[in-house]
Amino acid sequence: MRLLRRALLGLLIMAVVAIGVGLYFVAFPNLPEYEAPKGLRYLDQWSEADRQTYYYTPQGTQVKGLEYDWFVALELPFNQNKFATTGHLARFGFLVDHSHMATAANPGNLPVGFARHEDDESGRAYLDVSCAACHTGEIRYQGHAIRIDGGAAMHSLASTVPTLRGGSFGQALGMSMAFTYYNPFKFSRFAHTVLGEHDEQARAQLRRDFKQVLDRLMGTAYNDWHRDLYPTEEGFGRTDAFGRIANTAFGDALDPTNYRVANAPVSYPHLWDIWKFDWVQWNGSAMQPMARNIGEALGVGAKLQLLHENGQSLPESERYASGVRVRDLHTLENTLMRLAPPRWPEHILGKIDMQQASPGRALYGENCAHCHDAKPKPESKRYAPERDPEWRMAVIPTSMVGTDPTTADNIADHRFDLTRLGWTQNELDSLDVRLYGQPSGPLDLSEVSSAKGLAYITAYVEDRAYRDAGISQAERAEFDGFGLPIGVQELRGYKARPLDGIWATPPFLHNGSVPSLFHLLSPVAERPQRFWVGSREYDPNHVGIRTERFDGGFLLDTSVTGNSNRGHEFRAGCRGNGVIGRALEPHERWALVEYLKVLGDPGFEPRLEDLPTRPHKHGPSCL
Repeated sequence: MRLLRRALLGLLIMAVVAIGVGLYFVAFPNLPEYEAPKGLRYLDQWSEADRQTYYYTPQGTQVKGLEYDWFVALELPFNQNKFATTGHLARFGFLVDHSHMATAANPGNLPVGFARHEDDESGRAYLDVSCAACHTGEIRYQGHAIRIDGGAAMHSLASTVPTLRGGSFGQALGMSMAFTYYNPFKFSRFAHTVLGEHDEQARAQLRRDFKQVLDRLMGTAYNDWHRDLYPTEEGFGRTDAFGRIANTAFGDALDPTNYRVANAPVSYPHLWDIWKFDWVQWNGSAMQPMARNIGEALGVGAKLQLLHENGQSLPESERYASGVRVRDLHTLENTLMRLAPPRWPEHILGKIDMQQASPGRALYGENCAHCHDAKPKPESKRYAPERDPEWRMAVIPTSMVGTDPTTADNIADHRFDLTRLGWTQNELDSLDVRLYGQPSGPLDLSEVSSAKGLAYITAYVEDRAYRDAGISQAERAEFDGFGLPIGVQELRGYKARPLDGIWATPPFLHNGSVPSLFHLLSPVAERPQRFWVGSREYDPNHVGIRTERFDGGFLLDTSVTGNSNRGHEFRAGCRGNGVIGRALEPHERWALVEYLKVLGDPGFEPRLEDLPTRPHKHGPSCL
């Protein structure tokens, strides 16, 4: 009996310690402290009206059904300060502007990409996390901030898996909601803020509705944790976008057996000129703008109804109902077509060394242009003849470029069982889906690839959303984007893209595993194997992020699956398996880096000396 008491006491002490540690990290999450900049500079990429449209136009997403007013009213777990204050949300890496006030489009004065939409049926206003939250960047230098519209975010948004270090937005939001629900004093203040003067019936209904959202949030965290779906920590500025979209569409909405491990975080790609690309996504797997945007909205949280809650099939009239707002997505796409690449601000980041940049341009022509130069297609070769220009985006096989293949391999290899949807081949053949480079034949619904499965689901969702929004057949081609079909190709490779404005998008490679352009032009042995991310402090010399340790930062370890920094290497020897060009001497790397600051900039290109360019040589093959 004494032994049993001691064992129980030991378990109790362990439980108390575990709870205490957990509460400590709830109260003091491992986040960087936020310091407001001396000034915030917006570059001349588009008009202020376009910027505000992009920042706060909703796309139909929900954070598990969290209402906008609830989010604004939430308190922090251990005090009465609001969760959604500018200074607190900025610690997660979300972008704020202290000079801005609340507006009709942004009534809660929330960060970039925190939009609001009203449900057409219920009239409830939901928190809507839009594409701007992940595709807007900012860098800091000597206390000044430079906003990069359409650039890569550096926030800690996606992670749902609880960790002792804390620091992710989803975990912190869940804790604030839990403390609000279970602390009667907090809930009383919350209800008064949300409802104003109210009766007990309204309060009870609010409590029930609030608990549903809390349960969904906690259920997702538990599901992701106990299935170990995301073993490679994403940290700041990365998410396994492809894996999360697939797990949402095939696992959450359809069948738990479809959950797949997503261990390949990617950085958020920049968006200027994207409307000109013939293929988009890191692996060049998608074609149609609307389908791409619908897929992104579904992955971020737009509701999707594929089956009854009991798992039974739905009647045709109820299938594929979603929260995606196709009119707003069309507005966002048209706005992005006016976005210009960012131009190097000399008055903040320093003067361009023209004597370095001129030979750098010649080196670029020799070593980089064959993959990265925009290649306009003649009208007869375009997928969309009226799109001018349309650029050919080469997808470089992973066997050649040598960068971490996990993302491309997961997309190519993962298979999902979609038999519960009951599709017939005649149905699928009638959809506006075109499979490129695929053998003809019926689709085996028991093992569908992620790209094909998402293409077909998106086609059904798109058709339903167009009908619900009253988009006529005559309008659909414009909304699709240049009348393009939902094209799909599945390649084990990554898309090379033009490098205008590349200076503003660190860290580099698809998984953010290389901190600067200078390191990217160096042999793998000279690249940092571990470095800290989460700070926006800029290094204008190496052209990248600062990598020193700082409080609240995330240590990116390139030895972890999905994080490799190998490949895209300039090194002596044969070509292949990651070696793409000859070794570059240090002075050549510095010259190239200097030119990449101003590539495509009409204010600088004419001022550079026109030096002869040596022809590109593929070099000896390793095969």
